[in-house]
Parts: sequence; structure tokens; C-alpha cells
Amino acid sequence: MQQSTNEGSDQKSPGVIVSMIPLVFLIGLMVVNLFLGEDFVPSEMVLFVSAVVAGLVAVFILKVPYKKLEDGILKSIDMAMQANLIMLLVGALIAIWIASGIVPMLIYYGLAIISPKAFLTISCISCGVVAICTGSSWSTIGTVGLALVGVGTVMGINTGLVAGAIISGAYFGDKMSPVSDSTNLAPAMVGIDVITHIKHMIFTTGPAILVSLLIYLTLDIFYSPASTNITEIEALQNIISQHFNVSLWLLIAPIAVVGLVARGLPAIPALTLGVFLAIVAVPLFQWNFLESALQGNVTLAGTYSLILNIIAGGFTIDSGDIMVDQLFNRGGMASMLGVVFLVLAAMSFGGIMEASGMLQSLAGASLSKVRSIGGLVTSTLASCIFVNFTAANQTMAIIIPARMFAGAFRKFGLHPKNLSRACEDAGTVTAPLIPWNTNGVFCATALGVATINYLPFVFFAYLSPLVSLYLAYSDKTMTRIEEEPETIIGYKQE
Repeated sequence: MQQSTNEGSDQKSPGVIVSMIPLVFLIGLMVVNLFLGEDFVPSEMVLFVSAVVAGLVAVFILKVPYKKLEDGILKSIDMAMQANLIMLLVGALIAIWIASGIVPMLIYYGLAIISPKAFLTISCISCGVVAICTGSSWSTIGTVGLALVGVGTVMGINTGLVAGAIISGAYFGDKMSPVSDSTNLAPAMVGIDVITHIKHMIFTTGPAILVSLLIYLTLDIFYSPASTNITEIEALQNIISQHFNVSLWLLIAPIAVVGLVARGLPAIPALTLGVFLAIVAVPLFQWNFLESALQGNVTLAGTYSLILNIIAGGFTIDSGDIMVDQLFNRGGMASMLGVVFLVLAAMSFGGIMEASGMLQSLAGASLSKVRSIGGLVTSTLASCIFVNFTAANQTMAIIIPARMFAGAFRKFGLHPKNLSRACEDAGTVTAPLIPWNTNGVFCATALGVATINYLPFVFFAYLSPLVSLYLAYSDKTMTRIEEEPETIIGYKQE
């Protein structure tokens, strides 16, 4: 015991100012990135460099032994390994579900339900369906959303309203999709699996999207477009049907996966099953695609090589239509390597901050006046929005609060899924509301609608944190650790 005390005797207790150094450095680099261009330096490298700075502060200022920092990093990364495996499977699933026609079929029939009599409502629903299937709000907004803005303009509907409905639906789908980067990142940061995370988000996301749809439906009543020209949607459907067999039999795979997950099957075997079913569906339903890709010489070896290359590197198509190509040229395990690197860098940064005590110092300062669960969730939501404003990056708005408030949620006896839900309720959905945030810039550019014009109409982005606040202050659905300890990765009862 005496030896342990002496070894740690030189370590200093971190103050708030010192603890802020790595965080300010991180936010500063993200702001520089914003002005120099989104792709100037990858976010994962910003996090990695910030982790190095945090390590230097810990070793040279706080006198933390290197071995303690290394153990903190490894412990933190170990917590995210399941999420990394899931992300690689998600990349495989996206690519093979496109190649098998599952995603094109879902998008085709999602577009088919659009009606000019309920345009805003159907636009929100359609974008939600597409985003759930693809796991990407940006792909949905940049393809289907772009077409819907064009149709809405022809119908004489306010483009700000249309953009608001599109963004609400797209971010709802992104938030609830098991193949979404942000939806996998949030639970990875707190040490739970993505299915547990999604199930818990239903309590906030469900009411938020339902109220949003009710508002859009009410607004639809005041718009009676004289024109019912939906040629852009029909053109998109025609191109999809030309390149894919959109048979409803393809619903078997998503229904099977969703059904088994609902019955308790873990995420990794469920996703693996989804990949397997899609592999079987490729020769059964997309024979024309095989003939085209293999230049008419369809053999077992050629099919085997093609499918594995799609799973590894992603699906590609040259349809002659930019919108279709943007929507379907994606996926593959390789596409998730950047996300995996991001998680490793984030967990390294968080591990150093936690092992050195700097994270606890920052959390303690921000939580010094918190006396209730409602106050805790309020601080978490506010921190997510603050990071979205300052770092202008949705990923940072999830990572930083998740790591900062993890200890506080444990102190209150709250299950980590409450924290991951709060991070998505504010970190994910408020990003497109900020004009200088990367999400806000993308939405405005892709849709051709200024942020200030759609800002009042993204009802889902306002309702999600409000519902989260209500549940926190009323202590509803705020699960305690002892209620579901088995859903916490690596949990050991003390």
C-alpha cells in the first residue's frame, strides 16, 4: 500500500483551467478546420492530435504516470470494440443490401406513397424511411430531399417548409437507424450496444416525430397545390426499376432482421444474418445486375468474387443519373474504416482525459450546481448544443458530452443509455440548425434553401430535446443501473 501511495504522490489534482487546455485545443482545431474547409484535416486526426496534447498535459503538468494513461486508453478502447465490429458489419450490410435490391426496393415504394394532398407529411415520412434504410441523413437529403424540394417548388409550397419536413424526416431516420454512424457512435461512447440505445430513444424520438408529423399534416391543410406534377419522383422510380428488380419478396430480409432483433437477438448475429440473406437474394432477384457486372459470364467463382468485393469495398453503379449514383454508390467495410479510426481516436482522447482526472474536473465544474436528474440532463443537452455551436461538428457534440458526463450519470445511479439518448436528442438533431455547422452548411447547399429559411420548420430538432427534458424532470423512462446491468458492456457489480 505504501509503495502505491509513493508512486502516485507526485500526481497533481487537475484544476479546471488546466483541464480545459486539451478541450480548448480540440475545439480550436475544429474551428480552424471549419474555415479551411471540411476536408482539410479529418476529424479523427484532430482527435488524435488532441489526445497527444492531453497526454502531454497529463504527463508534464499533472505528473500522471504514463502507464496509468496507457491503461486508461486501452480500457476506453476495449469498451468500443463491439461498436467497431458492428460498424464494419454495417458497412457490409449497406453495400450488399443495395446490390441485392433491398434498399432500392424500399426507396422505390417509399417514393410511391407521395401525395400532393399531404406533401409535407409524406415528404417527412419518405425521408425517414430512406434514412432508416441507408443510415445517412446526408445521402437522403442530397438525393430524395433534393427531388422533393423541386417537386414542392413546382407545387407552389414554401421551400423552407419543404426543407424543414425533409430534414426532420432525414434526421429522425438517421437517429433511429442501426446502420447510422452517429447512432452507433453515441452508445459506443458510453459502453452499451446500439440496439439498447435505439430502444431507449423511442421514448423521446417517437413522441417528437409524431408531434412533428401532426404539425406538418396541419400545415398541409392550408396548402392545396393546383399542380400534381410529380415527374421528378416518377423519373427517379423509373431509373431505379431499370437497374434493380424491386420485388416485394425482398422485404423478407429486413423483416427477418427486425423481427429477430425485436425478439432479443444481439446486433452482431442479426447484422450477419442480414448480410447472408442479401447474398442469397443477389442471384435470385438481381440476375441482370450479375450479367452486367460480370459481362455476361456469370460463374460461381465470378459471383463469389463480385459479392465479396462489394461487401469489402462498397457498391458502385453508373446509371447515368447523378442522383441515383449518389444514393447507391456507397457502403462496404472499407467505408467504415474512417469511423473506426474516429472511435479509436475519440476513446484515446477520452481515456487520457479520464485517467488523468481532467474529465472529472470539467464535469465537476459544470455539474457543481446540479442537484437533480432533470438538472443533469439539462446540462448534458446544453453541452451538446454548445459543442455544436463552437466545434461546428455533430460528432464532437456527441463524443465530448458523452465522455464528460459518464461519471455524473453513474453517480446518480442512471443507466448509461440515458446519457447516450440525451446526446443524440441534442447533439445529433440540432446540428443542421446552425448555419456554420457542417450539417447546416450541407443541408443549405444540397437543398438550395438557406438555413434561416428552414430554421423555423425543423420541428423534430426542437421537440427531441424538449421531450428529453420532460422525461428527465418527470423521472419517466430514466432507467437505473440496477434495472438493466446486463446491457452495460463490461459491467461488474461492485
